[in-house]
Amino acid sequence: MTDHTHFKYRGIFPANRPRRMRKDAFSRHLMAENVLTAKHLIQPYFVIEGTGKRVPVPSMPGVERLSIDQLLIEAKRVFDVGVPLVVLFPVTDDSAKTADCRGAYADNGLAQRAISELKAALPELGVMTDVALDPYSPHGHDGLMNDAGYIMNDETVEVLVRQALSHAKAGADVVGPSDMMDGRVGAIRQALEADGYQHTRIMSYAAKYASSFYGPFRDAVGAAAALGKADKTTYQIDPRNSDEAMHEVAADLEEGADMVMVKPGLPYLDVVRRVKTTFAVPTFAYHVSGEYAMLKAACANGWLDERSVTLETMTSFVRAGCDGVLTYCAGDVAQWLAE
Repeated sequence: MTDHTHFKYRGIFPANRPRRMRKDAFSRHLMAENVLTAKHLIQPYFVIEGTGKRVPVPSMPGVERLSIDQLLIEAKRVFDVGVPLVVLFPVTDDSAKTADCRGAYADNGLAQRAISELKAALPELGVMTDVALDPYSPHGHDGLMNDAGYIMNDETVEVLVRQALSHAKAGADVVGPSDMMDGRVGAIRQALEADGYQHTRIMSYAAKYASSFYGPFRDAVGAAAALGKADKTTYQIDPRNSDEAMHEVAADLEEGADMVMVKPGLPYLDVVRRVKTTFAVPTFAYHVSGEYAMLKAACANGWLDERSVTLETMTSFVRAGCDGVLTYCAGDVAQWLAE
């Protein structure tokens, strides 16, 4: 007869069985290292002129361009399920786009009115804005262009400062410089302080890559046609580099950024982890339009289960070190988490 007890104590059976803790839901929850919540989610919106307007974005299923009255409805919906912050992207008519991008800082501009009405309707909801000139430029770039076709740095920063101040004046809680001009965070911080907006936070798009994942977004804001086959490699980071991203993050923190962002998200989770480990500051990622569109397309074809794969995707951001993630499915994810 075989003495199983004898063999057990001689090491035939494993001393450690990690599967024990995976057996039941209660023990899986007890040892969960990262837990996704609605407070990790930031909802972007595209805003258009008019009333009662909802215009679908074909390349981003489920996403619509919204007039301000419809924005208020949608913002309340996501706020009610726990989303703490929304981001506004204005869609500017081509007739309003000028070489000097003066529409970016108009007191009565679309973005400025959207901020004001949103804060009046939902004062406890955080409102963040995009500080960049691509919605206002006839060429689709994030800054002012010289005759040689080069995006000028210092001249662009001057306009970005005026834009950020106009957003703060309208009531924005957070401004998000997404242009990747050198020195713009410091210039914006100094201007905000000087004008009495010392509580306005800056979430810098500190590590924004010259990515191919932005196409649907450019369709949504109407910049794709103007940009054409041009790219933004002279001011956005080369996808091959991560040390460069660390230098950009360090510079923006030194200049006064309160939060930093890595963009895009999933293809750059290694950068997210490096940023969080190196600087230990509030770190965010943008689950960009191309990432969102890929998930939506796969789910629409029945290749993936939308709810489970989206929750897994959002959890991956938290696991990588994100304090929050900008995603077009923030409202849906928050609703799923509440169920």
